[in-house]
Amino acid sequence: MAQHEVHHHLGQHETSIWPLPVGLGILLLPIAITAYVAWHQQVMGLVLGGVSLLLMIFGLIGWADEFFKRGHEEGLGGLAITLFIATEVIIFGTMFAAFWTARVTHADVWHSWVPKMNFVIPIILTLILWASSFTILISEKSAEAGKRGASILWLVATLLLGTSFVIIHFNEWQHLWHEGFTLSSNMYGTGFYALTGIHTSHVLVGLISQLYVLWLLMSGRMSPHKTTMFKAVSIYWHFVDLMWLLVASSAYIIGGLV
Repeated sequence: MAQHEVHHHLGQHETSIWPLPVGLGILLLPIAITAYVAWHQQVMGLVLGGVSLLLMIFGLIGWADEFFKRGHEEGLGGLAITLFIATEVIIFGTMFAAFWTARVTHADVWHSWVPKMNFVIPIILTLILWASSFTILISEKSAEAGKRGASILWLVATLLLGTSFVIIHFNEWQHLWHEGFTLSSNMYGTGFYALTGIHTSHVLVGLISQLYVLWLLMSGRMSPHKTTMFKAVSIYWHFVDLMWLLVASSAYIIGGLV
């Protein structure tokens, strides 16, 4: 009987409308960029870019919601997020290599580029991210155990910690910028804002992903037997936290100590 059900499931054909808006959004994006940059049609480029973004967001949300309503997990979420993180490592590795090369090449004048740094800030930011790794881990395990209320509570704590990280980081950038340490001040300024900026963009992606998981938990769509999405988001967040150690040590210690 079970074998018959498996063959019946494999023989079914599922249809979905959601790949269509996602595909259209991806198609419009390069057209929008071309219109803005090459054709000098800024209004057209902005409109097409906005429509592209809305189509992709609308399509991805609908696609994911469809899965949690009637889809089944294939068990490939861990492999998928691991491969995705591998590509992220390449991006960060390129940035680190460029920063370290600049630091060595211009060692004789680097000290004149370093502003007055407050090294308490990166310590606070590190502690915040370490705490957020702990809270999201508890939230994930609570979801797997069927403790939805506890999972929601710990995930909200993770969101608050991640948001605090972004706010403190933005305030630090604003202070340094007003002191004259800008993106174009020198090679240290370029490297500092590039490293910390790229990392913060990953933090924002992590926070958006957590908001989606929070909605899945609160709506009851995520069950203890369907937590692959949560595991993927959790693994990504741990990667962001780990990468911060390399970013902070490069941007503040290797770059800021002379």
